[in-house]
Amino acid sequence: MNSTIIHSVVFTLKHEKDSEQAKQFLQDGQALLSSIPSVKNFQVFYEVSPKNNYQYGFSMEFDSQADYDAYNEHPVHTAFVQQRWEVEVEQFMEIDYKRYL
Repeated sequence: MNSTIIHSVVFTLKHEKDSEQAKQFLQDGQALLSSIPSVKNFQVFYEVSPKNNYQYGFSMEFDSQADYDAYNEHPVHTAFVQQRWEVEVEQFMEIDYKRYL
């Protein structure tokens, strides 16, 4: 099995979809979170399926549990969560997984 951890979160913002505030949140999230050294392959997505109410997604990869833990504890990540995520995100679902096959 591969040891790469894939961290994904889908979310809906309090801002109107595709508004300037939403675009700024996504751009800031990408710029800040991808600057953390252990983050690899950071991607920003938007939802196209009517099967759920989430609007956007972030996805990133980590080479190890230690790299993932370093990300979670990194001051840039904790500041983003406190100053932006908790303020601007309405709902979210997070999943952390590894490739099985």
